[in-house]
Amino acid sequence: MQLHNTSQYAIRVLNFIANHSDDRLYSAKELSEILNIPYKFLTKIMGILVKTGFISSIQGREGGYELNTPASEIKLIDILNTFNDETDNESCVLGIGICDSVNKCALHDQWMEPKSLMRKMFEETTLNNLTCKDCKL
Repeated sequence: MQLHNTSQYAIRVLNFIANHSDDRLYSAKELSEILNIPYKFLTKIMGILVKTGFISSIQGREGGYELNTPASEIKLIDILNTFNDETDNESCVLGIGICDSVNKCALHDQWMEPKSLMRKMFEETTLNNLTCKDCKL
C-alpha cells in the first residue's frame, strides 16, 4: 500500500509548517522549493488545506501559511480523509482488482492484520508524532 502523492505532499507540507512556524511564515513558492514539490501541484494542495481549515493563508509581504490547529490535534487519518486516500479500500495488495472475503487473492487473509495495524497507525499518529531529527520527511 502506498499513499497517493497528494496525501504524501500534504503530510510533508503540514509537518514542515508545524515544525517551522516559530521561525516565520513560508510562501507556496518557498515550500515548493524546500520540499521539492511541483509548484502548481502544491498550490492546489494548499488551497484544499486552507478550505478544510488545516491552515490559514496570511496575505502580504510577510505572509505565508500557518496551522489553524495545533499539530498535536491533526491526525494523519484526517489528512488522508481530506484527500480521499482510503486506508481500508478493497483493492488487492497484489493488484488483481477487488479483494474481499468473497473474492480473495492468495494474500488476502495475511493482509488483513497489517492493513488493520496501518489504519490504527494513521488514526493515532498526529503531526507532533512525526518529529525526528534523523528522519526524512
